[in-house]
Amino acid sequence: MMTSPLDNVSRETIAKLEDFAALVQKWTVKINLVSKSSSEDLWNRHVLDSAQLFELAPRKGRWVDLGSGGGFPSIVVAILAQGAGTDHAITLVESDQRKAVFLRTAIRELALDAKVLSERIENLPPLKADILSARALTDLAGLFGFADLHLDAKGLALFPKGAQWEKELKSAQEQWQCSYDVIKSKSNPEAAILKIKDIVRV
Repeated sequence: MMTSPLDNVSRETIAKLEDFAALVQKWTVKINLVSKSSSEDLWNRHVLDSAQLFELAPRKGRWVDLGSGGGFPSIVVAILAQGAGTDHAITLVESDQRKAVFLRTAIRELALDAKVLSERIENLPPLKADILSARALTDLAGLFGFADLHLDAKGLALFPKGAQWEKELKSAQEQWQCSYDVIKSKSNPEAAILKIKDIVRV
């Protein structure tokens, strides 16, 4: 049986994740943080899906999440980092002002250590991330462009992708070279998480 990314997490951390899920549900009524269909299975579709990324990341470093939206994976990562006592500096990038307000509210109410930049990704100076994540933001070619701007030369990108990930990767490789590992998703058998390094434009 496949293990859950939350199997070894403390009860306090689970409680905080549940508080965050409740916040998302409450705010989604007003500003549509997640789709109606996925909000009905928020824990599996979003919380567990996001928790996988924390498992795959180094235990310290500057973690930048692009297009943070409803806080997946960024707020989940911040909660898990706090529970595990890891040494991450977490930055959320979200240009939608209403979503940025939600993210700041979640960080404050859950007493997390993270900051929100409410700017367009391409307008920010290089953020030199050791770990770069983005979930449901754009295709891989677009993500590689953002990584070229904001990922440290020795950094790691973690990009969860759906059933079309192979097609997206092939398309991105027309413009970019990289080294990568494919990790099968624990929340969706057709999906994968791509661990990507050494991204350079062809």
